[in-house]
Amino acid sequence: MSNITTDKTKNITSLHKHSWQDIFTGAQMLFVAFGALVLVPLLTGLNPNVALFTAGVGTLLFQLTTKGKVPVFLASSFAFIAPISFGVAQWGIPATLGGLVAAGFVFMLLAFSVKMNGRHVIDLILPPVVTGPIIMVIGLSLAPVTVGMAMGKNSGLQAENYQLILISMASLLTTLVVAIWAKGFLKLLPIISGIVVGYVLSCVFGIVNFQPVIDAPWFKVPDFTFPEFHWQAILYMLLIVIAPTIEHVGDIMAIGAVTGKDYTRDPGLHRTLLGDGLATSAAGFFGGPPCITYAEVIGAVTLTRNFKTRVMTWAAIWAILMSFIGKIGALLGTIPTVVMGGIMVLLFGSIASVGINILVKHKVDLSVPRNMCIVSLVLVFGIGGMIFDFGSYALQGISLCGILAIVLNQILPHQGSSTDIH
Repeated sequence: MSNITTDKTKNITSLHKHSWQDIFTGAQMLFVAFGALVLVPLLTGLNPNVALFTAGVGTLLFQLTTKGKVPVFLASSFAFIAPISFGVAQWGIPATLGGLVAAGFVFMLLAFSVKMNGRHVIDLILPPVVTGPIIMVIGLSLAPVTVGMAMGKNSGLQAENYQLILISMASLLTTLVVAIWAKGFLKLLPIISGIVVGYVLSCVFGIVNFQPVIDAPWFKVPDFTFPEFHWQAILYMLLIVIAPTIEHVGDIMAIGAVTGKDYTRDPGLHRTLLGDGLATSAAGFFGGPPCITYAEVIGAVTLTRNFKTRVMTWAAIWAILMSFIGKIGALLGTIPTVVMGGIMVLLFGSIASVGINILVKHKVDLSVPRNMCIVSLVLVFGIGGMIFDFGSYALQGISLCGILAIVLNQILPHQGSSTDIH
């Protein structure tokens, strides 16, 4: 009898120990995602504390939708940086958030289509010749703005030009070195490493103002901003979902390869897309950037070999708790724009590289006239800033490129057709 009691005591102790380990690992997963998570709101004018809150809520919604079977964390999507920046400048933050809420419903519509027709429906609508150039435009459309930030143009910072360039290039170089040469856990932290080095250098040059951090309270409810719905902003945001959808499918397959499970079958790609959609709409409703699955955290899962979904649940809880610490948002707000500019040079370039890689990986033959026409027109329209002005609404940017690519792919004849162009 005493042996049974002892075994029960050991099991209870082991369970508690296991729970505390999950809590700690959850905090570690959030730390991996933290740099990239807060980078998006800082670049787009949204609130970083709200981004923490919506990342936590979005992850919990995803876990609920997928029955707690997929060990991923959801947070700010890089694919939306350029569209949000444009939307905020064009229509303001509330209207842009309304567009993001609508973008979440596009994810849900895709989830329904996959449920009814199978996964091939995504390949049919969004083949590589469509998604590749669109993702390239997302990365390159703000290249001039990015370079301007890295050079400190219109930053208002009291420093010499060479100092600003030195800060941005130190941030860029650190991010690059960590991403390529770092080992183990550090390799998962290129963005946060770049921010830390750039921030320290900014402090050395005396361009950081700590007064907002001193004045900020320790506890503060995040400054939620609620959406307004304007059809122009909604139409602009709808097609932005193309790039995150491709990224999502890749992430789900990647985490499945790590854990040895096929998540596109169980719980199913329709459920994971639905989870992204609910998370994105919820984020837009509270004033945060869209939430999608996160490649950085998948890398951490690969490294730690910790496949428990409850670890991601704890990461979500940590994110929600941290969102109520006022000094965190204030500290993030003191990061000079040149630090962000240096990192953005690599970030937007890498997004463009993903688009190129899609074309190369799927062996899209650009000597074929239809492929060449689609890619060429999308790149020139997107990077050149083509606008179709209809008076009350102007179709431009990534939305124009998305419509153009999808329509051209449907109407242009394939090679070998009797009506093929030569």
